[in-house]
Amino acid sequence: MSSLKKLIMSLMLLCSATALRGQDIHFSQIDINPILFNPAYSGFFDGTGRFGFIYRNQWASVSKAFQTAAATAEVSLMRRRYYSDGLSLGVILLTDRAGTLHYGTTSGTLILSYYKALGNSNNNFISIAAEAGIGQAGFNPADIEMEDPTETLENTNANFMSFGVGSAWFYQPNDNMHLKLGLSARNINQPDISYMQQENAVIPRKISGYARAEYRLWPSVSIMPLAACMVQRNYREILFGCDAKWYLSESSYRNINVSAGLHYRWRDAALVEIAAEYNAFIFALTYDANLSKLTPASKSVGSFEIGIVYRLVKSKHIKRKAMPCPIM
Repeated sequence: MSSLKKLIMSLMLLCSATALRGQDIHFSQIDINPILFNPAYSGFFDGTGRFGFIYRNQWASVSKAFQTAAATAEVSLMRRRYYSDGLSLGVILLTDRAGTLHYGTTSGTLILSYYKALGNSNNNFISIAAEAGIGQAGFNPADIEMEDPTETLENTNANFMSFGVGSAWFYQPNDNMHLKLGLSARNINQPDISYMQQENAVIPRKISGYARAEYRLWPSVSIMPLAACMVQRNYREILFGCDAKWYLSESSYRNINVSAGLHYRWRDAALVEIAAEYNAFIFALTYDANLSKLTPASKSVGSFEIGIVYRLVKSKHIKRKAMPCPIM
């Protein structure tokens, strides 16, 4: 192997480790598609199924932008009203690409979650979940200019398996307030993504915590404070903010609401999010304004994120509470 090739491979390993610490399934829309943040949120929705898609384009002004997309699907396997518990199956398909060499990952994850009511009022639930996934990390060497044109790279992809767990608590003491807390650990086995059997070329463990509350100030208006934290080796992400939601219709046949919020990711970005819910559909648009040290290079251009969710619900449901009941 030539010295240039060794240099290229070393740079790729360094860049991959850095990107993985900061970009491992990195989305700003936590509430729109919650199983991307914590597997224990699988199954906690109105209806019998939930399907979502989300796309993120980050730092478009800096060379080749980070482009991340995910598709999710969740279905209820079991709902037992007598025992006040249930099982849900979830799937996440993820692809992430960035840079001239299109470095990134493609993965699929399977989630199994169990949730149970604490009491007979169906307003207090706990949920636990486990997940297992397979993926491939790699890059496209087509744009690499080798010192010797006849040389080729021996390995440009690495296959891996990852495992994770999560837990969550949901509580609604009355119709005007609800609270949900969550904690998850992903990549707990620290998957190896080494191309040259190098040490420390792994996807670090990621610990995530989340808290969201909703309180109705008036019959049709509520405020929704949010706090979240993610730790992945030396990378730290702290997010906090608040949304306001307007309930335009809550009849048994038409559910319409819109929300808008401002969030701040500590020393990184300011986020503006708008969302709309129309019956079984949820649409969301988020913009991250870059405030980090990359501001001069990115020209303050952050990222756009678009999300859509569809739920399998029945129109016979009466007026919905702010917190869904997963066993009804």
